[in-house]
Amino acid sequence: MIRPIDARTYRLSHPADPNLPPDPNPPAPASTPDDLALLDAYSRAVIQAAERVSPAVVNIEVRHRQRGPMGPRYARRRRPSGSGSGFVFTPDGFILTNSHVVHRADEIQVALGDGRRLEATLVGDDPDSDLAVIRVSASDLTIVQLGDSHAVRVGQLAIAIGNPLGFQTSVTAGVVSALGRSLRSGSGRLIDNVLQTDAALNPGNSGGPLVNSRGEVIGVNTAMILPAQGICFAIAVNSARFVAQQLISHGLVRRAYLGIAGQKVELPRAMVRAHELESATGVLVVQVDDDSPAAAAGLDVSDVILGFAGRTVTDIDDLHRQLTAERIGTPVDLMILRGEERRGLLVVPGESPRRARVAEE
Repeated sequence: MIRPIDARTYRLSHPADPNLPPDPNPPAPASTPDDLALLDAYSRAVIQAAERVSPAVVNIEVRHRQRGPMGPRYARRRRPSGSGSGFVFTPDGFILTNSHVVHRADEIQVALGDGRRLEATLVGDDPDSDLAVIRVSASDLTIVQLGDSHAVRVGQLAIAIGNPLGFQTSVTAGVVSALGRSLRSGSGRLIDNVLQTDAALNPGNSGGPLVNSRGEVIGVNTAMILPAQGICFAIAVNSARFVAQQLISHGLVRRAYLGIAGQKVELPRAMVRAHELESATGVLVVQVDDDSPAAAAGLDVSDVILGFAGRTVTDIDDLHRQLTAERIGTPVDLMILRGEERRGLLVVPGESPRRARVAEE
């Protein structure tokens, strides 16, 4: 009697037999030791970074008073609370988060990684960079280590930690997708040097850390694009470090201002050729504030700004990048077009009156 032999068993023991039809379900190739080692190394990197950073990540809950002409009887009403993430970066309780998480909040409560719930105070808020610093009074705080975003490379491991949709200390991992992106803040100002990552972010991740494989913070998670998948953004940690220092020292970020409202405008080709301009666009002045540096310099509505401090100005973002704290009180050459005439003005930028505007809010 001939013993029946399973074709698959025979094929495994005689892989070169040409008489057998191809196997419709070939076995999956076994993982090599090198592949397993790489997977283990990746897992260990994510695990170690998460274990190091997660205790410093906090959940932030905010409440707002009801505003409007409703009278004192409604003064204690609260609108529904919002929430976000943040992380402790100094032993004395300073926490970095997004401005849009805590902006205009009347009550801020922080849940630490060890379960403690504490009231927090707002140290400083900068909507232009979408960053804010709050502070809690507590001891034995775990803090993060801030890295160097200049050392970040496209393709390197990126780990996001936060509290998306209320799920505390959730961890997602991906890579740095791109460097040097620009993102528009809620105030309308452009945020430069933004990191793009495909580490998944969701509502509630805002303000949490983006870290590298060593657990060093390389960015502050701030936004994602919907309905796209895997297009998320974090403010570079070097920018966040500078803003945090300014907020702790002054309560705001000092910036220069001219006191104008402007918009990008295309220049006629004949005008560009006649004046040998480097750019075919400039900033059209549509408003000049009274008693502003621009008014003192003689800038008028309908003037077109072409240059500031010897640098070409192509749009309002170019102008904003030049209005740094170092420009406050320093005379600067302003190149403009008035009608068909190109002329120069001397302007002395003042300090942005954001402190007054914040107090009024």
